[in-house]
Order: sequence, then structure tokens, then C-alpha cells
Amino acid sequence: MADEEKKFSKELLGKTVISKTGKRFGELGDVIFETKSGELIHMILQNPTPYAQKLELEKDKEGNILIPFSAVIAVGDFMVIAEEDIV
Repeated sequence: MADEEKKFSKELLGKTVISKTGKRFGELGDVIFETKSGELIHMILQNPTPYAQKLELEKDKEGNILIPFSAVIAVGDFMVIAEEDIV
């Protein structure tokens, strides 16, 4: 993997999460990963928008909305997700 493809988690935390059609979901609050393999499993949304709240997405035991990390299609100024992969 080239260095320009690597990102530190602190660079991602707080980024706005949007769908590829531009719908805003909230901000990236934290990342859940598998400790043995390092595989990224979920993103935890903070400040979820009303749109994200009405989708009835998976939640953790604290009630935080979880987005599968596999739905991420781009990372730049925003975390772009494929909405069809999460509903």
C-alpha cells in the first residue's frame, strides 16, 4: 500500500459521513476493529442527522449508530459511504 493511501485514525475522527448522493449522516466518532486481524468492522456515528436516525441502522449497546466500514467508498474531506450497503 502506498503511503498516500495510509491514514491515521486521528485524521478521520470528526470527519463528516455522507452518502455518495450527498446525504449527510453525521460525524465519525470512533472506529471498531478486530484486534487479531486489524480488520475495520464499524464506524460509530456521533451527532447523527435526523436522516440517519430514521434509517433504523444497527446500534451498539450504548445506542450509538454503527455503519459497516465496508460501506466506505472514499475518504477525503468527507467519509463517503455507499448507502445501499448499509440499509
